Amino acid sequence: MRELKYRCRRLAALCVAAASASAALAQTPDALMAEAQAAWKKRDRAQLSVLAERAQAQAHPLASWVDYWRQFSALPSAQVADLESFYQRWPGSYVEDRLRNDWLLELGRRQDWTAFAADYPRFRMDDDREVHCHALSAELALGRALKPSPLPLKERALQAWLAQKDADEGCHAMAKTLVERKVFGSDELRLKINRSVEASRAKAFKQTLELLRPHEAKSLNEAYEKPSQYLTRSAHTKGRWHQEEAAVALVRLSVSSTERLPELMRERWAAALSPGLQQWVWAQAARQAGFRLQADAADFVREAFAVRQATRDWSEDSLTWAARAALRANAGAGDWPLLRQVIEGMPESLRQESGWRYWLAQARYRAAPEGETGEPQRHAARGELLKLAHPLHFYGQLAAEELGQRLPLPAAPAPLSEAERQRAAGHAGLNRALLLIQQGLRGEGVREWNFSLRGMDDRELLAAAQRACEAEVWDRCINTSERTKTQIDLAQRYPTPFREQMLAQARTAGLDPADPYGLMRQESRFINGQRSHAGAGGLMQVMPATARWTAKKLGLAYAPEKLQELDFNLRVGMGYFRLVLDDFGGALPLAAAAYNAGPGRPRRWREGAELDAAAWAEVLPFHETRDYVQKVVSNATVYARLLGREQATLRERLGLRIGPRPAGAPPANLELPRPSVGE
Repeated sequence: MRELKYRCRRLAALCVAAASASAALAQTPDALMAEAQAAWKKRDRAQLSVLAERAQAQAHPLASWVDYWRQFSALPSAQVADLESFYQRWPGSYVEDRLRNDWLLELGRRQDWTAFAADYPRFRMDDDREVHCHALSAELALGRALKPSPLPLKERALQAWLAQKDADEGCHAMAKTLVERKVFGSDELRLKINRSVEASRAKAFKQTLELLRPHEAKSLNEAYEKPSQYLTRSAHTKGRWHQEEAAVALVRLSVSSTERLPELMRERWAAALSPGLQQWVWAQAARQAGFRLQADAADFVREAFAVRQATRDWSEDSLTWAARAALRANAGAGDWPLLRQVIEGMPESLRQESGWRYWLAQARYRAAPEGETGEPQRHAARGELLKLAHPLHFYGQLAAEELGQRLPLPAAPAPLSEAERQRAAGHAGLNRALLLIQQGLRGEGVREWNFSLRGMDDRELLAAAQRACEAEVWDRCINTSERTKTQIDLAQRYPTPFREQMLAQARTAGLDPADPYGLMRQESRFINGQRSHAGAGGLMQVMPATARWTAKKLGLAYAPEKLQELDFNLRVGMGYFRLVLDDFGGALPLAAAAYNAGPGRPRRWREGAELDAAAWAEVLPFHETRDYVQKVVSNATVYARLLGREQATLRERLGLRIGPRPAGAPPANLELPRPSVGE
């Protein structure tokens, strides 16, 4: 209890310190940066050149960014010497590496592989997929590796090509070269086509067709665009490419409905397709049925395994949807042997994610034989849950509670020394990042900040996080502190900014303050001026239409600009959250899903079989909402403990089961608008 009181005092002290720091770091007009931003938006190279020289002459703290905008604008006509001069002016900075990324893309477009090979080894971030493809093209052209790798070129090239989400010229050119050199053959082409089809990446699919012979491309395109017509009129069964076309058509047909698929497969296609294509069609039907929460999704997984047991050709998405189908199987009771089979077939990197570790342990436990015979298997499963147990994340909390454990929250680390604080205060990259954020260049500031954290140890990360906390840049405060491995500062990871207003508005709305704190930590990271791509604004990320509707319900005057006012945003956001919570009978997972995706969707998602609440949260169709619900519930559990309810549990907030609205419950409030996600 003494430890808890200490943490709560630290949370309050942190907010007081942050308020003082905020005044010192308040945004101030910067005429030079305002001019530079305007010139950058217009791509006015002449004006950017003037401003870049002026910024350097003044030793402006953001001179490197003005210089970056100037140099980027000139990249199409730039020469290697121009870039080397820029690198020398800003060595070790984010903009040096950012411009190197841009320059490598330009060199790849020029196919200047000698210059590319000279610069690429210095690329520190090395996180651009198209640059990776250009690097492989350079290796092919020059006949040597540019960076050490244990994998052969063909394997690295296939990984990069399959990971390509959108059509781009760098990866396409690499693949074209590999096809021409016969490094990639029909197997690689089919795998790329199938991955593009199953993910509905039309541009990548059509780009891949350019690598085929014209008649093959034409038939595959017809199968993709008009699957029903193709299967009725044009489908052939002889030859591997004709089988591929039919499989593509069947998978595309399942995107709109899986109802006809079993009949089509039984009547003709199961016998006509190769085992690999049969399994792919069934796996994709399971994926589509799982996404639509159909009761028969697990049947399609079983059909896929009836063809063959191997899953080596399955994409990670296909495997995760097969696992979710198994969780919903048997009227919500789950098919645990099937779930175990699917998860054990996942690649190691996916299987080690906390969610699949948890569900594999559950599957092994529940699929164990009854009595003494199954006890070794159950004991091993409990051991896996024990390894996963942790007080700060969703599946770790679930695992601990499953074992009846009460894990203490991490103890506060030793206070930062003055020397540690001073090093963070003098860090040029962190200083530039904060200035960029203050000037309204949040995206640039976030990238500069994250680049600056590279190579920091736990103590350095804590000091950097504290700088962000004290500047009230709460997203950098939280995200930076979350990078530490052994030293965990809960005052940074779970801050309580705007505490007085938050508690007052929570009382007014009749909410446990831990719930809106948990929601806001995920929703806006406490950035008051935050505006989403959909137009949601403020701490509670409320859409204007939702704010107007809720304000009317609460008897408040509404104007669009009021969304950015702290008290109004909290009032309408919490008021809306209260209404949604009531609409779902107080179930936090359903209310969180409604807050993220609109109330209509979770009403549909709760229909059908009743599920364990954790399984329900795992099988939600949208990745964003699935992640959101799990994190809001987990956050709220931690906040409840930090705010004085040490015995709070995840299951209290998650609930035990989620299913259809109980008989006799009040009807749904169909007026509720969506808060932040478009249809």
